[in-house]
Amino acid sequence: MNAIEVSTLTKRYGRFEAVRGVSFAVARGEMFGVLGQNGAGKTSIINILSTLARPTGGTVHVNGHDVRREGGSVRRALGMVFQNTTVDDYLTVRENMRFHAYAYGVPVAKSGSVIDSLLELVGLADRSRDQVKRLSGGMKRRLELARALIHDPAVLVLDEPTAGLDPHARQSFWEYLELLRGQRDLTVLMTTHYMDEAEHCDRVAILDKGEVVASGSPVELRASTGGDTVTLETRDNALAAHMLRDTFGVNASVHDGKITFRSPDADRLLPAVLTRLDVEVYAISVHQPTMNDVFLNLTGHADES
Repeated sequence: MNAIEVSTLTKRYGRFEAVRGVSFAVARGEMFGVLGQNGAGKTSIINILSTLARPTGGTVHVNGHDVRREGGSVRRALGMVFQNTTVDDYLTVRENMRFHAYAYGVPVAKSGSVIDSLLELVGLADRSRDQVKRLSGGMKRRLELARALIHDPAVLVLDEPTAGLDPHARQSFWEYLELLRGQRDLTVLMTTHYMDEAEHCDRVAILDKGEVVASGSPVELRASTGGDTVTLETRDNALAAHMLRDTFGVNASVHDGKITFRSPDADRLLPAVLTRLDVEVYAISVHQPTMNDVFLNLTGHADES
């Protein structure tokens, strides 16, 4: 049984269809990313998963429980880190953890040691007596991560978890999440509009205008672009492009004084090109595809975040 199963999910708000027939499954122990720009439908999916909204159509199961009929079981199976910070600034770090433990029915006799362990894991053990308002944005996010795990959920859901954080805090968050995954064998569903964050995932579904336009591992998705982009500058670009097309069968184009083409095996192709191309080469560069390239290739528009 998968940890999450979403089948032909739709969500309408009046005449506007925010989610259009979305289907995906998340295996146990997997980190699965839903990647898309703001307005793509990511938050609608999270709200349905967490039982904050009802689907218009389709089915969603979390840990085997139907979100329509078994909301209580679904909520107990989830640990949530929402896009907006939800910790109480006027409570201490430890008080926030204790309140959440109480809300989820964690026995008092057990909660103390669980809190100690989680705060140690996210690097906040020495700040446990501090009011949350004294923490940085990155520390608050790590506290929310620890808090979401206090009841030992089957699935951790992260909705835009690093939105608004500086690059150092983002990196720190991912390091602690990987540490937690290694120790707890977590199943994670994450939404993000940061293309580079999709690289942390085992598999990714790319969402555009409420629909899944592609899914697979980051390696598979990058390969779908056609391979590396090779750029050449030569003494005679028009002649060189003609020779590349005739000799090597690549679809080379010339623009802005450069030749560009894509190759799924650039490392093997380039030595042969340099040996057999009867035109002087001034410069050469190879650009490996990124998730932003994948997104642009699939949707026709680049990341605007």
